[in-house]
Amino acid sequence: MLNKFFQTDDDFAILIARIALGIVILPHGLQKLLGMFGGAGFSGTMGFFVQEGIPSVIAFLIIIGESFGAAGLIIGFLSRLAAFGISLIMLGAILMVHAPNYGFFMNWFGNKQGEGFEYHLLALGLGLVVLIKGGGIWSVDKLLVKD
Repeated sequence: MLNKFFQTDDDFAILIARIALGIVILPHGLQKLLGMFGGAGFSGTMGFFVQEGIPSVIAFLIIIGESFGAAGLIIGFLSRLAAFGISLIMLGAILMVHAPNYGFFMNWFGNKQGEGFEYHLLALGLGLVVLIKGGGIWSVDKLLVKD
């Protein structure tokens, strides 16, 4: 059973999807977890999410998913779990925040209060690729599977 969870192949395209998603999401996670890149840090982010009506357990999982999940994607460890978590986070962001409030397009001209969901949709797509196919070549997951 565990072997199936880590199972992947030598697909180079999955490596690109996995690392690209990890690199793009990691700074967002570090904003939420450590306050880097102008973020609010763990307590500030938890407070914001809870104030917005998100249960504290979900807020915690978002912070962990975006930080440790992104790092896991970069090295290819627990790739499917990390991709699943990040995909859920992106789906939640699309459905709960960006689609109803800002529409599809990013705020290219700065004339809206927020951003659309096109970025989140791309991240969701990359996450689904990794979720379906696994970590690909050069992943810790690949090393853990007995051929």
